[in-house]
Amino acid sequence: MDETANRTVDQYRSAPGDASTGLDRLATLAARLLGAPSGQISLLTDVQFVAGGAGLPAGAVGSESPLAESLCTVAAADSGPLVVGDARTDRRVQGLPPVTSGQVGAYLGLPLTGRDGQVIGALCVFGPEPRGWSDSDIATLVELADAVVTELEHTALRRQYEGDRLRWQLAIDSAGIGAFDWDLVTGRLTWDDQLIAMFGYAAEDFDQSIEAFNARLHPDDLARVGEALQNCIATCGEYEAEYRVVRPDGEIRWVHARGRALPGPHRQAVRLLGAAYDTTGDRAAAGRVTRVLEAMPAGFYSLDRDWRFTHVNAEAERLLGRSREDLLGRVLWDEWPAAINSIFEDSYRTAARTGEPVAFDAYYPAPLDGWYELRAWPSPDGLSVYFLEVTERRRMQQQAEDAAQRLALLARVSAELAGTLDATTATSHLPRLVVPALADFCIVTVIDPDGRPRDVGSWHADPNARPVLERYAELRLDAAPVTSPLVRALSTGAAVHEQLPALVDMLAPGEARELLQLLAPASAAVLPLRGRGRTVGLLTLYFGPGNVAHAADLSTAQDVADRAGLALDNARLYSAQQQLAEGLQRSLLTEPPEPDHAEIVVRYVPAAEAARVGGDWYDAFLQPGGATVLVIGDVVGHDTEAAAAMGQLRGLLRGIATYSDAAPAEVLRGLDASMTTLQMRTLATAAVARFEQTPDELERGVTRMRWANAGHLPPLVINPDGTVAELASWTGDLLLGVDPDTRRRESVVTLDRGSTVLLYTDGLIERRDADLDTGLVRLRDTLVELADRPLQELLDTLLDRLVDGRPEDDVALVAVRLHPQDRPRPPEAGPISVPPTVPPDPAN
Repeated sequence: MDETANRTVDQYRSAPGDASTGLDRLATLAARLLGAPSGQISLLTDVQFVAGGAGLPAGAVGSESPLAESLCTVAAADSGPLVVGDARTDRRVQGLPPVTSGQVGAYLGLPLTGRDGQVIGALCVFGPEPRGWSDSDIATLVELADAVVTELEHTALRRQYEGDRLRWQLAIDSAGIGAFDWDLVTGRLTWDDQLIAMFGYAAEDFDQSIEAFNARLHPDDLARVGEALQNCIATCGEYEAEYRVVRPDGEIRWVHARGRALPGPHRQAVRLLGAAYDTTGDRAAAGRVTRVLEAMPAGFYSLDRDWRFTHVNAEAERLLGRSREDLLGRVLWDEWPAAINSIFEDSYRTAARTGEPVAFDAYYPAPLDGWYELRAWPSPDGLSVYFLEVTERRRMQQQAEDAAQRLALLARVSAELAGTLDATTATSHLPRLVVPALADFCIVTVIDPDGRPRDVGSWHADPNARPVLERYAELRLDAAPVTSPLVRALSTGAAVHEQLPALVDMLAPGEARELLQLLAPASAAVLPLRGRGRTVGLLTLYFGPGNVAHAADLSTAQDVADRAGLALDNARLYSAQQQLAEGLQRSLLTEPPEPDHAEIVVRYVPAAEAARVGGDWYDAFLQPGGATVLVIGDVVGHDTEAAAAMGQLRGLLRGIATYSDAAPAEVLRGLDASMTTLQMRTLATAAVARFEQTPDELERGVTRMRWANAGHLPPLVINPDGTVAELASWTGDLLLGVDPDTRRRESVVTLDRGSTVLLYTDGLIERRDADLDTGLVRLRDTLVELADRPLQELLDTLLDRLVDGRPEDDVALVAVRLHPQDRPRPPEAGPISVPPTVPPDPAN
């Protein structure tokens, strides 16, 4: 382990800066997918080296620490995952400093194993609090561990590749080859930097003319070289010469030059291209170039103008699997026919035609079956080609891309499922996510509450095949026999794989069989969507001819299925809780009575995110003396305990008021005293309003409202003329449950018949971005606008406008409309419904 890990650490530390960034991203992705505060990638030698991380203290990445103090050492020593739910009680790690300091309370780690089977480090996620780790968490970390190893190996390979390229370029520069281009029409002579230096010029002193060339030629060579140039130009042929150059300091250098004249439209030479190199000290120029090329860590071969091999170095022999004796003198296209009509031929011919070098990556099929990086340089003799095999680099890049795509798919699936409580709808979108990434087409199935499977979504990579697939999805469950992969996967809870002949043979003749034959998958995989101890659906993947179901893709697909299964199970548990809570709500908040000439309407809307019950309540009942009583209240808190306390207070208040026939203030005083006697440690606000009428008030068409307020919002009155009045300051008396001896006050207001009184809880007007006073203004303005609406419609519209059906807090409303008593009860008030112990309405 030490030698492999040491080599990996050295290569990683010398890697470009983006290598650490790649590992940091993987650590961040691990922490996010597993819901952990921190993620870490460690390399282990004689110390722990933190190569990447997320959620770590500043300076942690790149630091070293003793192996004996690291949980990653424990993880690397095991062949499987190190799963620690509570580090403080786990004997394997409880004494390590990260645990005793409180940094690690729960830990999940995996060893990182290189291609040679040696453990080089560990990938882990952790947090300060204990928690459980699921099989899905472990599977996700396994996927990420593979991606981490791929990233580390790719970094090492890239460093080796960059070193090879640098040595290659240095070898080319060391040959000292320069190039020239003589435009015979304009007389402009262009040299590269190498050639300018070879002749002893400074770049600014070279005047780009043939005179500058002749000025440096040895006098004894001037006539011979000039004759060779004129002959090349006259015949549009080849130019070759070896001559001496006299530099300004008197030093003489030997130069060997070769070139070729290019003809213009009238077959006259218009351009002379060539190259030259210094042969001083070694007149055997070919031998010197050969030694340079043979020392190169890259393959090299040269081609003449007829595309025949003229030189092949040792590395090219190894990479091509052919000896130079077997290749020299042979035509490239005959020996390597797969290069014809490919990027190889296009690039080579472009370089030869334009005189410009080309660089490209390309794949050559069998017998090479590999990827190569190539650079082709045109020369007067033909083409020189330098190449490196990059098959391993491409494989590592592809593995990294595949792993990143799989992780991105899992992230998209998680986001899709987490974005809604309607898991069935979210699950129906899964086929669009997994196709074509994991399969050619797909169908997803869910198990309904009655136990029947139902296909809820499908998708095909080919848009033309989607209608066929949709029709097949409508028929396949009814056509599936008990031996089908679907039924077997449902009954066993295990994945089932099947080939096309068996899939078709299982179906009886009919439309479903014909559609499957038309879709023509080569194979299928049926993966269970597993919930808590049961199968809640299926994910069926279909693979077309030539598309093999790889193990990594199937593992990712099963992870997708597991996440979808857990989401479906969570949704069903939430639905069951929701239904139970709504039943409790209905049992606690009863329907109001229907006294003559008084229409009472109630509403209750739970908070958008809650257990569907809370501490808000309304009530409406008749007292033995015939008075109508409205109650609104709110227990402090937003949980099931608040709901239970609400039920108790509501029952106590009803009992006190209906037995004693007491006025509102006395009812609240009695409730406060009962709470103290029963030792109810609860705080609540409440407002109680009682509607009374004497014979004289009946004659005048008015009704008195007597009300008391224990810290609740004040009632609002809509007068018959449509104006809205707030009865008093909303501060009220002291809350219930604080001081049973506090004095409770009452207020009395006379209302005209036709008035409407509204009692409400703060969820109707309270907002995170505004105070209660602003909410009260909005409420009054809305009531003025809705004043002439029927009472049922008024409350429904009020809720739509103020909370849009999704309040931030529970909302309870109770309203009474006092219809005139000198005319029949209006139909919208409903039938009369009063207890038998209550005296009849004196208006009748």
